[in-house]
Amino acid sequence: MSDVAPPAARVTVVVVSYNTREQLLRTLESVRRHAGLPCETVVVDNASADGSADAVAARFPEARLVRNAENVGFSRANNQALRGAAAPYALFLNSDAELAPGALPTLAGRLEAQAGLGAVGPRTVGADGSIEVSFGPALRPLAEWRQRRLVRGVQRRDPAALREAEARAAAEHEPDWVSGACLLVRREAFDSVGGFDEGFFLYEEDVDLCVRLRRAGWGILFTPEAQVVHHRGRSVETDPSRARLEYDRSHLRYYRKHNGPLLTAALRLYMGAAGLSGWLKSLGRGPQDPGRTRSSE
Repeated sequence: MSDVAPPAARVTVVVVSYNTREQLLRTLESVRRHAGLPCETVVVDNASADGSADAVAARFPEARLVRNAENVGFSRANNQALRGAAAPYALFLNSDAELAPGALPTLAGRLEAQAGLGAVGPRTVGADGSIEVSFGPALRPLAEWRQRRLVRGVQRRDPAALREAEARAAAEHEPDWVSGACLLVRREAFDSVGGFDEGFFLYEEDVDLCVRLRRAGWGILFTPEAQVVHHRGRSVETDPSRARLEYDRSHLRYYRKHNGPLLTAALRLYMGAAGLSGWLKSLGRGPQDPGRTRSSE
């Protein structure tokens, strides 16, 4: 038996799971194979009903497993994972995302080289290798409209949108936010702003975190030198109606926090009009009509 202690973890890898068993196992396998740094892995299972927690315990005994009795949401679960963790960096990795070789050392290298950086995110691609939009401007109406048009164009595989997204992701730069699908944060910075706002159950907690980090004087960086593969939306496919509700709630919370009462009121009116329009369009459709199911944004 060796008396040499294992190196201290430099990164706490946090994966929050909700009914994504098979993809979760692939995600953890990517961490095991490609982390490239001394890490501790924490999996927080939000009361999955698909055997996720038992599968992690059996296949990844090195991971610390937290079994929640209920779904406490993404923000709270991520904060929960870091209690007692001592590594100087934390990687928040979606359960439907996979690290590419070299990604984590590259991200950590950026934080080590730039003391003022609070968070850094990688280039994100889909399972087919096509670009995803994983960074952007602060959420205000005109910026959101432009961003959503680009995102939807990329999802449709519109050539012009794909070219624009690729061009934006070609160079390292400091956007207002980077996606929480794969986000490496400096623990000092993360703790200084109180971590994720647990009032966000799902969606926009990453944008809110980045905005608060920037206001506290920390930099936010996107680098295309690191890459992650994101199998988007697997955890919300089981309940798209709940996902839509939580998206709307998070959107309103973000506006209340950062955009003031007038823009918040305008957003409420827009949501009400959109909901009424959707209801009117659904009149006369049968209960099995797939047009009644709204997917998450």
